Amino acid sequence: MKAEDIINRIRETMPSAEVKAYDMTGGGDHWQLTIQAREFNGLNLVEQHQLVYKALGEWMHGPIHALSLNTRSVD
Repeated sequence: MKAEDIINRIRETMPSAEVKAYDMTGGGDHWQLTIQAREFNGLNLVEQHQLVYKALGEWMHGPIHALSLNTRSVD
C-alpha cells in the first residue's frame, strides 16, 4: 500500500481534504494520517474518524493493519 493510494481514496469521499500520510514502519500497513477537511465540520472526533474508516472501506480489514488519525475540521 502506498500513501498516494490512501490519499486518493480519502479524497474520493472528502474532496476538500488535505491529507498527509506517513508509513510508520515502511511496510505499507501501519499508517499515520493527518486530515483537515470541510466534511468534518459539525462532526465530533469519533464521527470524523468513522468518516475516514468509511472512506478506506475494505482496506481497514486487509492491507491496513494499524491506523493513527489526527483529524480537524476547516472553519
